[in-house]
Amino acid sequence: MKKIAYIEIDTHAEIAQAFMDIMQGAEDFKVDYYFSKKIKDQINEADAEVFLSDSSMILDQLKNRQYDLVIIGTVHRFFNTFLAITNKYNTAIIAHNLNFTKASRVELIKSVFKGDIIYRMKLWWKEGLLYATKVYQNSKSLVVLDEELMSQRHQFLPLFYTRNFERIQNESQIIVIPGGVSQKRRDYHHIFKTIQNLKSDKKYEFVFLGKATGHELKQLEKLSSDLPQNISVTHFSERVSAGDFEKWMQKADLLWCPIQQETEFFSIKEIYGKTKMTGNLGDSIAYGKLAVFPENYSSKLNFILPEKHNIFEQLNEFQNTHFDFQTSYSKKEVQKKLEELLYKLI
Repeated sequence: MKKIAYIEIDTHAEIAQAFMDIMQGAEDFKVDYYFSKKIKDQINEADAEVFLSDSSMILDQLKNRQYDLVIIGTVHRFFNTFLAITNKYNTAIIAHNLNFTKASRVELIKSVFKGDIIYRMKLWWKEGLLYATKVYQNSKSLVVLDEELMSQRHQFLPLFYTRNFERIQNESQIIVIPGGVSQKRRDYHHIFKTIQNLKSDKKYEFVFLGKATGHELKQLEKLSSDLPQNISVTHFSERVSAGDFEKWMQKADLLWCPIQQETEFFSIKEIYGKTKMTGNLGDSIAYGKLAVFPENYSSKLNFILPEKHNIFEQLNEFQNTHFDFQTSYSKKEVQKKLEELLYKLI
């Protein structure tokens, strides 16, 4: 049996949960999970072996055990700690922002003065920010969560599988827009304008499945009050609970994902679908839902529908579009592909 350590002491609890879920029942691998308290509090541990950890403890914790592979879920801080791990162990890092992984020292230094300077100075002086690129270079393997981002250096780590749940027949057509309601990474102005101009006798319910604040919340409140009776909007002014997220994703007839093509990580430009994955891709697979993405989003996946000029004609057309998620993304199939990759990494 091969032994793996999975470390997440930074950000991506949802990815750690996905890895834990897909590895459940894997007979050839034993995985120990090392989570910070912030991550551990968000995880459903089931019967997994989970250790509380942080950047000051993790090296000592790894030293006492023999692992065939160490997987690091996020390297967006604690660079000096992770550099020490890549120097000592067979390491695979999940890369979330590909341009960041190859940023020069000059780019990293410049980025310190373009955002939250106090936080970024801390990363520079105390956590080894200038080692960031070296950590990725040192790692034996880099893995990505979107097949479109594969390259000679980046291998595909399959995690997302389609769950089984009872399909719900809705009275209205329910269009879910998953993610925090912020113009920063998604074009909500486009969605508000499109809904406002909708002319239809059919019943539609648009669910903004993420916390809305500030200007976007005011726009949603105004939009809700101006719509005809057959069109409704559901939104949240507080963080969406796991239960609410699950309920609405299961009810959704379609996902609408107005992703901005360009974004930034640490003031370094990233492009969704080319250098960065969107979490909406995992949402679509996990819940077996077709998803409308912007036309300029690069994807060859058949369940991603490029948005057309008249999206509401497209909403009617999608009912005749079918994708067999259970064949391509069953847990058994995804777990098999993941195990094949893990053997290669070891």
